[in-house]
Amino acid sequence: MSLFDNKEKTNIEALGEFGLINYLTENIKISQKSTVKGVGDDAAVLDFDGKKVLVSTDMLLEGIHFDLAYTPLKHLGYKAIQVNLSDIYAMNGIASQVTVSIGISSKFPLEAVEELYEGIYLACEKYNVDLVGGDTSSSKQGLVISVTALGYADEKDIVYRNGAEEGDLICVSGDLGGAYTGLQLLEREKLIYLENPNIQPDLEGKDYIVERQLKPEARRDVIELLKDIEVKPTAMIDVSDGLASELLHICKQSNKGCNLYEEKIPMDPMTFETAREFNLDPTVCALSGGEDYELLFTVKQADYDKIKFKMDITIIGYITEPSAGCNLITKAGNSHPLKAQGWNAFSPPAP
Repeated sequence: MSLFDNKEKTNIEALGEFGLINYLTENIKISQKSTVKGVGDDAAVLDFDGKKVLVSTDMLLEGIHFDLAYTPLKHLGYKAIQVNLSDIYAMNGIASQVTVSIGISSKFPLEAVEELYEGIYLACEKYNVDLVGGDTSSSKQGLVISVTALGYADEKDIVYRNGAEEGDLICVSGDLGGAYTGLQLLEREKLIYLENPNIQPDLEGKDYIVERQLKPEARRDVIELLKDIEVKPTAMIDVSDGLASELLHICKQSNKGCNLYEEKIPMDPMTFETAREFNLDPTVCALSGGEDYELLFTVKQADYDKIKFKMDITIIGYITEPSAGCNLITKAGNSHPLKAQGWNAFSPPAP
């Protein structure tokens, strides 16, 4: 199950920092017209023709955000890009460039770093973004990946978290809870493997939720769909920390309340069944699990007819006056204050 069972390994020290950078960047291709100068100088040069520039940065730390016992490096590189692009799309913008910085320990041979960058390049190619810079450093605390995503939008198109109005419909793309249940499955198989390395991981039939955890997809397609049907959200955020946490962010910054209907929360059958296998409440997985990277947004009621039949968008509630509070309406029809456990990187769950 180890990621480092390469028969032949190349020591990175043999290349040195600049040799490693040259090795990883020599085949970079530029596709964005806004990229004037990419890798190879003291700074990238970008030209957005009067557009507003969007910038988002995320850091992924070994042992905090990912476990190399079950995370393929290629998937990790791909995911590192996705979580940043998702923030740009959550602003209703177009992602165009990324920078990638890594801290690596001596346990990583060149082949491992190459695998990581294969995932990075795959994500960049699929989402049509340019890798225009970054940094490399040694690390004594394991693998560190820091990605900055840049994008652009016309000022009139940008969507913030604070624009929700009373009566707006609450919508979400895709389905929720899959990444969290996938993580529970991977953690279980890791423990089984540690107890008996001769037992192979049993992930048969669980491909969807495993992929939701290891290889998420930022929802550029939803942004394109909304543009095609001429719907501009009034507020938007990506679901990285769980549905409840993100909806509370929108309500707090918009100074509004909400009613969220449990029965409307979209969930894949595999997510539901796996949660039950782990004696977890599927609704809690969707509300607090996180890492689904779907888009949560509000739209005016006048746009209802435009979105009601869109297969990958679900209306899950509506915005209320602030005095009504933020509420979860259960399947039994009871109302409870909406609470969010969410993900706190400074207080990770106990092992």
